[in-house]
This record gives sequence, C-alpha cells and structure tokens, in this order.
Amino acid sequence: NPLTKVDNSVRGGNYAQNCQKGFEAYEKGNFATALREWRPLAEQGNADAQNNLSAMYCKGQGVTQDFKEAVKWYRQSAEQGGADAQYALGGMYGNGQGVLKTSRNVSGASIIDLQPTS
Repeated sequence: NPLTKVDNSVRGGNYAQNCQKGFEAYEKGNFATALREWRPLAEQGNADAQNNLSAMYCKGQGVTQDFKEAVKWYRQSAEQGGADAQYALGGMYGNGQGVLKTSRNVSGASIIDLQPTS
C-alpha cells in the first residue's frame, strides 16, 4: 500500500506542513505522530491524507488493523482521483479485505460479488 508523498510546491500552508510532518514521522516509525497529523486532514477531505491513513489501518500501524476502515478511507481518496488509493482499493476488493465476498455461477462462469461491509 503506497503512501502518497505531498508535493509541497503544489500545496502550501498548514496542509503541506502537516502532511510532510506526518510523512516524516511515518518514515521514522512514529505512527502516533503520523496519525495525529493525517487524521484531521483526512476528515477534512484531503485525498493524500485519506490514502495514507488507509495504509495505516491496512497494516495496523499506530491503530488496530481494520480492513473495513481502510476501505472507507481508500474509497474516499479514490473517489477524488487518488491513483494510489484506486490501486490499493482494487487490491482490497480482489482479496476480499474489508468487503463482503460472495460468489455465484452465471452461465457456467463463476462470478464474485464484492460489497462493502456495513
């Protein structure tokens, strides 16, 4: 699950500073600080922070591993065009992580239906 590193030349102000602080903390294994920096940004709709928060939930870094929560944040980032989140979300659906996985047979072909868990 790739993290999204913020291009500070594109975004400025507290957003860039907080995302960068979170990224640096994450790289040092200080997941509590990364979480503290990224969660408010993710809740405000920042796609990069949503993707990074998802990775933490997926891996159980600084939080209890929770695939359902990871899918929630990946989906929000992916809906804003986050390519890393789209890729990761596809992998989670493919692996049935954080989504309900059922199968059915249609004309001899096995079809797998994946739905978000509620």
